[in-house]
Amino acid sequence: MTAINDLVSYEAKGTVGVVTVNSPPVNALSQGVRAGILGGIQAGIADDSVSALVLTCAGRTFIAGADITEFGKPPREPSLKEVIDTMEASTKPVVAAIHGTALGGGLETALGCHYRVAVASAKVGLPEVKLGLLPGAGGTQRLPRVVGVPIALDLITSGEHVPAPKAHKLGLIDELIDGDLVAGAIAFAKKIVAEGRPLVKISDQNEKLEEARKNPSLFADFRKANARRFRGFEAPENCIKAIEAAVNLPFPQALARERELFLELLAGEQAKAQQYIFFAERQAAKIPDVPADTPLIDIKSAGVIGAGTMGGGIAMNFLQAGIPVTIVETSQEALDRGIDIIRKNYTATVAKGRLTQEKMDGYMSLLTGTTNLEGVRDADIVIEAIFENMDVKKEVFTKLDRICKQGAILATNTSTLDIDEIGSVTSRPDYVIGLHFFSPANVMKLLEEVRTKKTSATVMATCMALAKKIGKIPVMVRVCDGFVGNRMLAKRTEQAQKLILEGAKIEDVDRVLYDFGFPMGPFAMGDLAGNDVSWRIRQGKGVKSPVADAICELGRFGQKTNAGYYRYEARSRTPIPDPVVEEIIEKVAKEQGVTRRPITDEEILKRCIYPMINEAAKILEEGIATRASDIDVIWVYGYGWPVYRGGPTRYADYIGVEKIYNDLLRFKETLGGEEWTPTPLLEKLAKEGKSFKDL
Repeated sequence: MTAINDLVSYEAKGTVGVVTVNSPPVNALSQGVRAGILGGIQAGIADDSVSALVLTCAGRTFIAGADITEFGKPPREPSLKEVIDTMEASTKPVVAAIHGTALGGGLETALGCHYRVAVASAKVGLPEVKLGLLPGAGGTQRLPRVVGVPIALDLITSGEHVPAPKAHKLGLIDELIDGDLVAGAIAFAKKIVAEGRPLVKISDQNEKLEEARKNPSLFADFRKANARRFRGFEAPENCIKAIEAAVNLPFPQALARERELFLELLAGEQAKAQQYIFFAERQAAKIPDVPADTPLIDIKSAGVIGAGTMGGGIAMNFLQAGIPVTIVETSQEALDRGIDIIRKNYTATVAKGRLTQEKMDGYMSLLTGTTNLEGVRDADIVIEAIFENMDVKKEVFTKLDRICKQGAILATNTSTLDIDEIGSVTSRPDYVIGLHFFSPANVMKLLEEVRTKKTSATVMATCMALAKKIGKIPVMVRVCDGFVGNRMLAKRTEQAQKLILEGAKIEDVDRVLYDFGFPMGPFAMGDLAGNDVSWRIRQGKGVKSPVADAICELGRFGQKTNAGYYRYEARSRTPIPDPVVEEIIEKVAKEQGVTRRPITDEEILKRCIYPMINEAAKILEEGIATRASDIDVIWVYGYGWPVYRGGPTRYADYIGVEKIYNDLLRFKETLGGEEWTPTPLLEKLAKEGKSFKDL
């Protein structure tokens, strides 16, 4: 074996030269890896004893992507393009041997080889779009030539990871290997030499492009069909343009166009924001006062109290992770209804082809329903998911403390209540934690984990690890009213209510926030979630919201009653402005002596967003969140903040903290009210010319 450098080696194994990358943990395409692969391929080409080459990787994966730490830094030779060109131009066949994942630059490297083999468990993909980029080393040019333009459009604009068996059917993988990958790849390389197979240079393959050229409306149709999914994002459009170049230009010019479109995105704000969230998500998993080697509780079974919308969704997460669940309800009727909804959700997924009947049956076999709280006696974790009432929750936790085995974690899904108070009724407050799932719980990625003053390090570490196991993105926060997400949301809701009293139209407030990038505005969101939910919470706290309360008093709870802030036609979710609501607003404004006026879109946006940023600063001052980036992860994955704007504090840094500080002071002068007083932290950052990223 010859070491090309510290990261790559070359070895002749009989008549096949093997180039092995060994750069833990994921063999990312750093400068050293690129140089090593180039040197290894050149060594193999020069080695007269071999007639074919295999490119493989040590460790748990093939090349899992570019070295993202090199983004924004001056390029260092060799470029990935040079490496790929050298492989493609090789006079000896080069075979990529794939295990784990071949993603981004990893797949582009494999596409530069003449052939690709993989183990069945491998996955391939070009996920650059998720970082606000496009594949910049020929991925948008070579993939369409292999799988066809329509499939390439789907894969590149979605960033989907494709399992090896599916990739094999698409022609992206030439052969699936059973058993030892390297041995199988060597045997495949020998076979193609023995059979005299051609050196397949993907850049020369144009047959699939010809098919696309016969369909002139292909790209327009694709844009139209995906307009909602791509709304606000720049990267998908540049991906489409690059694939259009593959169809319409000769390969060298199209490759140059791809590079141009890549650099345009790389320099843009969206790519910076999306990459920021990529790192922020990983940083959020680290809790400063919980050591990495903290022992974990082995969660082999779970209990869920409540089979309603939240309880059922929570249960589904565990079932899909292979963890048996016992779900508890107060009546057989409610239990049957809850289990039936879970079954219907899975059945719908099967009907869409996204789940096999066999897997669904497996999930349902792990679910047990009971009306007896004793049914969770042996569960390793029990999650309470009943309605927001402190007295009822304390009663449930008192019973669970008596019933559940020692060492079991007791969690609450409360979105606002004091978890220290809930834990105080148990003999194990160190084993009590908040696990705030977001609705629908089986879909939304965020899990806002809430530590009490007494939650143990083991419980925190266990729940963070468990979140990943059940497919969630966890962020640990501390106890306060509404925790992080809902506490900030309350500030936006408060301003939205004031804006409509002062003269803004409901539909204009929603439109401005939708155009900013949210899935929907606050009033449409209230109608979707059910306005009665927040009404009950306000009643429990003795809080008034005149317009919102008046709407609920009329039984206008939203889409489920065909009327809320908007009205809805039967079986339709399209919001229609309703004069009845406008009359309510005008009446309340008159009662409160509010003089109504025209309000600009700019004012709507600033008044909805800036108080949230101010509250984020207060949350950081109080130590409720560990990092500013944790707040951003919560808002991106739990509340639909557009990822291409990077979260509230990242957006504040982009706008300029000093500018936001000055706008808050102006609003305080013109509108009055303590809500416009900048927090000491925001003031400090503004006066020192600093940003949230400096904290």
